[in-house]
Amino acid sequence: MQKLTTKQTQYLKGLAHKLKPVVMIGQHGLTEAVLTETESALAHHELIKIKVSGAEKETKASIIHTISQHLNCYVIQQIGHTATLYRAHADPAKAKIKLP
Repeated sequence: MQKLTTKQTQYLKGLAHKLKPVVMIGQHGLTEAVLTETESALAHHELIKIKVSGAEKETKASIIHTISQHLNCYVIQQIGHTATLYRAHADPAKAKIKLP
């Protein structure tokens, strides 16, 4: 996984601005079901927001880092309880998002 440039990150932040969280992580924390749902959402949308509620700041950061490592995706930004994740489509011809 190569590093995104600053321009690409800014572009993705702009696209993510209007998005609503599609995955919610609650009191049960990071479960296999959450990982499966996040994987499915990334495969379909490429750029998603997830919301981590009811956790300490360090715990939220740890959960988001674990998801990014497990699913091989980028953490574009984290603001409060919400994080934005990006993973390019496996087939570049089918990609919805074309990075600058």
